[in-house]
Amino acid sequence: MTCWFAGLTTLDVIHRSAVRPGPDQKITAVRQDVSAGGPAANAAVTAATLGARALLISAMGAGPVGAAARGDLERHGVEIHDTAEGREIPLAVSAVLVDDATGDRSVVSPDATLADGLDVTPAELDRLPRPDVVLLDGHHPDLARSVLAYVNALVPRPLIVLDAGRWRPVFADLMGSADVTARSADFRAPAGVPRSRATVATHGAGQVTWCDEGGRSGASDVPTVDVRDTLGAGDAFHGALVVALAQGAGLEAAIDEAVRVASLRVQYIGPRSWLENLSCA
Repeated sequence: MTCWFAGLTTLDVIHRSAVRPGPDQKITAVRQDVSAGGPAANAAVTAATLGARALLISAMGAGPVGAAARGDLERHGVEIHDTAEGREIPLAVSAVLVDDATGDRSVVSPDATLADGLDVTPAELDRLPRPDVVLLDGHHPDLARSVLAYVNALVPRPLIVLDAGRWRPVFADLMGSADVTARSADFRAPAGVPRSRATVATHGAGQVTWCDEGGRSGASDVPTVDVRDTLGAGDAFHGALVVALAQGAGLEAAIDEAVRVASLRVQYIGPRSWLENLSCA
């Protein structure tokens, strides 16, 4: 099974601290990690660890920051189609603070705002392995629209999953074609935006709820676990959801698998240490 993940890659500099700094204050971290980040990139890492052929379509470029992100992703089995190959672009560096007591994270990042116009052509996509499921995170709008138009024309058409953490205007062009929109509880689409065929909503430690265009709905319980690090938990959820759908699981079963994986992720400190404990269900 082959899964495409089209969207954002960053380089995350992660500090774990027992206290939060106040204004004009310096503190000493208890741990530091540096890894690739971004919704599409982290979801691809999860998918690759679960045994899928995970292909990330993103912009990294030839600069040192992009090289660092690429190295981390390739070490974890992700194949990369770099839409900025051969060019040095200002890849986003995310500053992440994780609370040592609660595992909650705070993130400051320019996301994809530093590098515009990083699109992909149908000829480029033709050279890639055909996907069973495609995830779009919407961070590079031109890229998302181009990938969507391409996969919509494929026969058979892959399933399309939309990662909707925060509202972005490009979602108005994506949601109507998505088979599944996986959104956070506080995501709100403006009135008049077409809905996807199914919607999955996460609520932190609360139940994951879902509904589909047939009027069916349900909820999956989230187990109580010792939460040590929430960074990338949503990305892990989306990566596992995509793999389960690619394996032919129904929506409810795919959500249950995604809950399992995300619940495992939050129990381990650091962006990648949890992967050695991840296996297929």
